[in-house]
Amino acid sequence: MGAVKPGSVTAGRALGPALLVLVLAGLGLAAPAYAEIDCLATPRLEVRSEAGQPLVTVPMPEGAGWCLAWNHSVEGFEVLDCYRNVSGRMVLERSHLPDFAAGLDHVLGRGRQTSDGHGGYWIEDIDEAVPGNRYRLRVGAKRVDHRLVSRGDPALESLVRSARACTGAGFEALPQARTPISLSDLAANRAVSVGLYVP
Repeated sequence: MGAVKPGSVTAGRALGPALLVLVLAGLGLAAPAYAEIDCLATPRLEVRSEAGQPLVTVPMPEGAGWCLAWNHSVEGFEVLDCYRNVSGRMVLERSHLPDFAAGLDHVLGRGRQTSDGHGGYWIEDIDEAVPGNRYRLRVGAKRVDHRLVSRGDPALESLVRSARACTGAGFEALPQARTPISLSDLAANRAVSVGLYVP
């Protein structure tokens, strides 16, 4: 095949998509880039059954974050606990509580409380490492819907997509590349562990 001459129809076809990407990027509408991961060395967020079987595995590189969301069992509103991989440690950074409902309050000396501007509040700067990089969770029924949701960039969907090529490298329990990732769909009314595993 010969070289494409400037001004030819083929050259215009190649230029069109490039211009579209530049225009979309300028408008802030470009699709997010997938996170790059090393299949064998990237830490992973895993939800495991009591027997230790992985139910969900998502790559979680240094600096990436996620939230565990659920609906309050009495009031029904969403509660968030947000974590980040900080130097291979699972760190609880902030929590969102839309109300001072049963069992939800700020513990003095543990972060600082700020208004969310909608009647609820954030507890910021918790910065508490989770002992052993994992915790046990009794997953609620679908009305409670414990679920993993994205927090910042890279989004969970991008992390899942980036791990699709990692089959055989510990990513056998990859969920669909969409959020939320419902734990209640996988393990309602059962105990699981949620952990950051560093190879």
